[in-house]
Amino acid sequence: MATIERSRGEDAAPAGRALAEEAPAEPPVRRALVFSIVSLALLMMSVDGTIVATALDALERGLDTSINWAGWTVTAYSLGFVLMLPISGKLSERYGRRRVFLGSVLTFTLASLACGLAEDIATLIVLRALQAAGGAGFTPSATGIVVDHFGDARDRAVGLFGSIFPVGAMIGPIFGGLFVTYWTWRGVFFVNVPIGLVVILLGWRHIPSDRPRPRREAGGMDLRGLALLGGAVLGVMLAASALGEPGARALSLAVVAPALLAGSAGAGFFRHVRRAPAPFIEPRLIYGAGFGAVNLINAVFGGVTLAMITLLPIYATARYDIDALDSGTLLVAQGLAAIVFSLIAAFALRRTGYRPPILSGGVIIVAGALLLALGPHLGLTPFAWLAASASFIGMGNGTLNPASRNAGLQLAPDSSSTLAALRSMSMQMGSMLAVSVATALLAGSDDRGRAQAAFYVACAAVLALSLPLVRRVPEHRGAW
Repeated sequence: MATIERSRGEDAAPAGRALAEEAPAEPPVRRALVFSIVSLALLMMSVDGTIVATALDALERGLDTSINWAGWTVTAYSLGFVLMLPISGKLSERYGRRRVFLGSVLTFTLASLACGLAEDIATLIVLRALQAAGGAGFTPSATGIVVDHFGDARDRAVGLFGSIFPVGAMIGPIFGGLFVTYWTWRGVFFVNVPIGLVVILLGWRHIPSDRPRPRREAGGMDLRGLALLGGAVLGVMLAASALGEPGARALSLAVVAPALLAGSAGAGFFRHVRRAPAPFIEPRLIYGAGFGAVNLINAVFGGVTLAMITLLPIYATARYDIDALDSGTLLVAQGLAAIVFSLIAAFALRRTGYRPPILSGGVIIVAGALLLALGPHLGLTPFAWLAASASFIGMGNGTLNPASRNAGLQLAPDSSSTLAALRSMSMQMGSMLAVSVATALLAGSDDRGRAQAAFYVACAAVLALSLPLVRRVPEHRGAW
């Protein structure tokens, strides 16, 4: 019997080897090409974040509407983007990063085409919200693709994402100005169509298929959790928007009502995720050990810095009478600094760990904010002083970005898409609150330049007081 069993085992071994040899090997991932594809999508999204604002006047005239309704094309995009971020992260975890990435690009591209063809402002506002639903899926799914397929190079690849967004923020206004001046406002939407088609074709061909994921308990999408989170985000946005209106009062019904909605929905959401058997977002990813500190860092340092940069051209014009074109070039100064220092920090990350670059980057941003408020010294012109101060903010932002992106991801790589969505949402919420405070200050001041200088001092104080949070960021050196 033993002889027969050995004989069968000997016969089975070559057969098993033959089957293994016949099974098709998984082709190697062309990392540079895949990174270029997802980076092109992220660049398209970041350009869209700044290009539309340059066309508001042309939209007002072209669609025969008011500037308030034209401005809703920006507001609708922001609202849809923030609401869809956590949803897209969850979809990426559940259905696969490649599927969600390609579906998001397709949605964004088709919505961009429809936006360019819109004939009335109401249709355009609805289409902008749909466009945001597609754009919200880019960062979570792209981050997941890198984490899944880049092996020990994923920390550097994720860190390099921080050098893409400043490029889009710089070239967006330039493209927008060119389209509006020499073509039509519709061009700010049509430009996404060929780029999106290229990303879809290349992504379909070269991004690897999603790896099989462990089957989890069957269930829905936790609609109650979605509704509560959506209500909290919507309430914050409405309260911030109302607070930023000229003459707004903090205790007015327009501010208090959405704030109460945000508070009650937010409390309900946190209670829900603690008790639900399969919550929409796991509580530990929001406020668990390490995750809570990282999310706060992203909201404060990422969100407040984004607000300061966004308001810089207005500050240059209000305080120093610098024209719109020159004030816009200040964003180029900080953008270039952010790109250079983000590249350096991404490749040094395995040596530095997370805490030193976040701490040093935060200190540099504080210095830049104080320099903006201080005003010209050393014989420099106002423009040169603002450019130098903006460069400090760009340097600090570039220094801390790779570390703040990786700090949470390395704790839970399997949840990379959800964590990327939480990071983006934290930054957007922090930015909205900071901008609403700034606009409220400007609306109630006779000297807007001085009022915004006070805002920069307040930002510096908030950032400085938040520096002790860095000690709670989970430290890590090397690849993860």
